[in-house]
Amino acid sequence: MLFSSVTFLYYFLPIFLLIYFVIPSKGKNLVLLLFSLFFYFYGEPKYIWILIFSCIFNFYMGKFLEKNFHTKKATYLFIFSLLVNFGLLFYFKYTNFAIRNINSILGLNIPILQIVLPIGISFFTFQTVGYIIDVYRGKVTCSHNILHFATYVTLFPQLVAGPIVRYQTVEEELRKRKTTYETFSKGVGRFVIGLSKKVLLANVLGECCNAFMGLSVPTILSTWLHAIAVTLQIYFDFSGYSDMAIGLGLMLGFHFLENFNYPLIASSITDFWRRWHISLSSWLKDYIYIPLGGSRVLRWKWIRNILIVWFCTGFWHGAEWNFILWGLYFALLLLFEKIFLKKFLQNHKVIAHIYTLFCILISFLIFNGEGLGNIGNEIIHLFDFKNLPFMNHETLYYMRSYGVLFMIAVIASTPILTNFVNRLQNKKWIIWVEPIYYMGLLLICTAFLIDASFNPFLYFRF
Repeated sequence: MLFSSVTFLYYFLPIFLLIYFVIPSKGKNLVLLLFSLFFYFYGEPKYIWILIFSCIFNFYMGKFLEKNFHTKKATYLFIFSLLVNFGLLFYFKYTNFAIRNINSILGLNIPILQIVLPIGISFFTFQTVGYIIDVYRGKVTCSHNILHFATYVTLFPQLVAGPIVRYQTVEEELRKRKTTYETFSKGVGRFVIGLSKKVLLANVLGECCNAFMGLSVPTILSTWLHAIAVTLQIYFDFSGYSDMAIGLGLMLGFHFLENFNYPLIASSITDFWRRWHISLSSWLKDYIYIPLGGSRVLRWKWIRNILIVWFCTGFWHGAEWNFILWGLYFALLLLFEKIFLKKFLQNHKVIAHIYTLFCILISFLIFNGEGLGNIGNEIIHLFDFKNLPFMNHETLYYMRSYGVLFMIAVIASTPILTNFVNRLQNKKWIIWVEPIYYMGLLLICTAFLIDASFNPFLYFRF
């Protein structure tokens, strides 16, 4: 069930909110758990057992780890829990990838298995593994209430596409949380903004990408416009989902951490990854990079740590070579920046921003590509002045058709609109305009959803 669907917006969510706010406080987690399980079952009925198993298994593993804290038994239990959690993830996500590559390298003909990737398994696996690691380290107290823990794992606002929420972030709110008119209305506004990013920008940019990919004769300009459209589509698709998740959380009394901070205004790749998918990059930093020694080790070990982390970043996103290449591409950029470019980028902000945007555009051509050969060709086409025309009538037609969309999307990817709205918060009339504004956006989104056929969530496949 997509957040950007009529079913969710006008059936699931209103019924859930009505029951949730009518029920006494003691029953809210049970209502939230049941609706979260139904939400997952609606989209993934075959594999809901994995989600339920994950809740039960990790709840009891957390209790066992805390009971045997600082003993050899705890270490064995910890290793066992990691093997089980990552074993499920690797089986469903990477088995066929391994078979395809073994067949290709050794010339074998091992049959591909009929495995369907369960929705959101990458996200809830990282959440439960993070919980297990924190309990093992003694950084958090294990949950002693299976209802609270299962609610944490299955929270439908962020269950299938993040952000990755750590247990300590919502631990207190699982036991006791309060929803005020202010937080609820703020949550509704944040949800509508995220929905608008998804429906009015990401979806239309997706159609734009298809249009440029379908040109009878590609041009230099169409290839650049396609690269820009892909980057903006992925950004608005994922940040829009994160906004909706954070908004839904606020409506229920949860305060999820931010997942995006205008990454397209970054002045370096290092800065970009401080702003992009913050919950994933901070998870990998805390649970892989720092335990390996981080940057406080010998130079070669530091390089090794960077390569391992970014290999994991790429591989987490998908079981295809383009994702691994995407992760290692960022690893090399980060190493080059930190060793050679750091001072130059700090002293030349305009050049730094142009360089960063160019690297980001290339990265998402890799990320969105199908087959290493096609990715290479598309990157070459950006500069292939010898074999491709710079522009033709077909490119000009689509550029005019989507020109306004590009301008709106570029402005929306910066803090300009947010800063403008924040300046209006002290105006007395804003309390009357805001509800009308959000209601108008919701109605426009609904009209687009009823009329449109293109409405995927890109990160559902992760």
